[in-house]
Amino acid sequence: MDDLPSGPDARARLELTAIRELLKSQRRRIHSYARAHRSPSQGPVRPTVPPTAAFPGGREVLDALPVPALLLTPVSGDDGDIVDVHCTSHNAAAVAYAAERFPDSPVPDWSGPVSLYERFPSLYRTPLPGMISRAHRDHEVQGPTAVEWVANAASGPVRLIADVRVGPCGDQLLLTWERGHRLLMSAAAQRLVRTCWAEWNLGDDGVEPSRGFRQALGLPESEPLPTLSDLAGAATPDSLPGLYQMLYEVILRKRTAHCSLRLHSTPGRITRMTAEPVRIAPGSLVWGVRAVFTDVTAERRRRESADHAEREARRQRQHVKTLGEVAEALREAVLPHFHDELASYGLQATVVYRPDAREAGVGGDWYKARRLPDGRLLVALGDARGHGLAAVTLMAKLRYALAGLAYTEQPVEQLTYWLNETACADGIESTATAVIARYHPERSLLSWTCAGHPNPVLVRDGRATPLPSPPGGPGLPLGVLPCTSYTAAGAALRTGDIVLMYSDGLTERRGSDPDQDTLRLLDAAALSFRTTAPGPGRDELHSYAEDLVARLDGPHRTDDATLLVLRRITPH
Repeated sequence: MDDLPSGPDARARLELTAIRELLKSQRRRIHSYARAHRSPSQGPVRPTVPPTAAFPGGREVLDALPVPALLLTPVSGDDGDIVDVHCTSHNAAAVAYAAERFPDSPVPDWSGPVSLYERFPSLYRTPLPGMISRAHRDHEVQGPTAVEWVANAASGPVRLIADVRVGPCGDQLLLTWERGHRLLMSAAAQRLVRTCWAEWNLGDDGVEPSRGFRQALGLPESEPLPTLSDLAGAATPDSLPGLYQMLYEVILRKRTAHCSLRLHSTPGRITRMTAEPVRIAPGSLVWGVRAVFTDVTAERRRRESADHAEREARRQRQHVKTLGEVAEALREAVLPHFHDELASYGLQATVVYRPDAREAGVGGDWYKARRLPDGRLLVALGDARGHGLAAVTLMAKLRYALAGLAYTEQPVEQLTYWLNETACADGIESTATAVIARYHPERSLLSWTCAGHPNPVLVRDGRATPLPSPPGGPGLPLGVLPCTSYTAAGAALRTGDIVLMYSDGLTERRGSDPDQDTLRLLDAAALSFRTTAPGPGRDELHSYAEDLVARLDGPHRTDDATLLVLRRITPH
């Protein structure tokens, strides 16, 4: 194991020193406690080894064992190797085990030695023959080892798994096994959930680990089992504060605690160490530390990924919110709010806008109403490509460009041509649709062009109809193709006529037919007119516009929606 970490990390040295001093202090307390409670005649316990002798008893001694047992007599070949083993005796637990595992097969009485491999041939292909040979040769207990074999029963082959031990018993061998396969299941559990456990004796640094302890922690098999001090030395500096706090809680406060642990041998692996105090009697000193280690690397990485995703989502939400606030502020700054300023032209105007909440609440819809030096009125409504700040920026460019171009007093066909050239020069992303109109108050005439936009709708005497398209049909959207010509159409307005100019976000639905979308608008416009019966005031006109938008709006909408309403009135 690693010693004190080298390098400039003085804090890590202090943490490691504190851990080792904590362990040394507890060892001293344990030794003091043991001396104070030792009998005067009691000396150190020395293990005794009984002399090797023949098995002294018979069936009675075997029956005293709580686990199934067989007494085996090795059979050696000419070269001294064991070629077979004979079962010379068995206990009651072995008979009960056989009766339970083979309920349909009677258990025969053994009147004499029986060849183990003849009775259970599949055992010859298991670890058992090697265990028997080593126990006989080395006179040492072998196992426990998980042994799996197949035995034939009346109902068919039966798969058997047991934890088997083989030990010398005089000139014979004693084979015992325990029901099930706890060792195999324990190893599988450790592998499947990436866990292991160990118990440390603080009095002498002894350690009792589970199988796979070294593998689970990434420790070399060739090195001795680590003490708690060694484990601290193998930990990375960032793990030491948590390890010290955990040991302090377990040893001094006698509480269960846990910490995260990284080892130098596996720096990319994160292990959660959960420990509890081990005491001989309630209220006595903590004599040991029992700990479970669980590999939580994948869990921690998933949590970190989730935290990162959450932070990124918060950042994106804040970005969208900020973008929406900026875009909305820009929209409010550039789009007009109508009052009665158009009354001198014999018009009323109102507008209803519904943002697309999925896209920062702001899209590219725009509109314009401006008095011109020649006494006429410029009215326009458009839809710039995209959403958010980029769409509002393009909308502002087109709107201000149109306002400047309108002062040339050229007809709307020429204004639309120039606006298309402006959009084409701005780049391939600068596309938009628009209806650009000029109102001639002296003739009550609305002259308008269409650049890929829905035609305005005329509501007269409660009946809604689309205005006929300009000669040659609607033109291309702005920014698609330079040098595109546009033609204008004219509509003479009567007093009380209402003209609806709108963006396609108000009517279109995903997968629907555009003609059906238009018919739905016409029906809604007529129904709203009958329902609201808008009076002569601008507020009544706005109520009509709100009612119409409410009839068409809904969760199906995937874009922002704008409705600009003009009504012919008697000039003031």
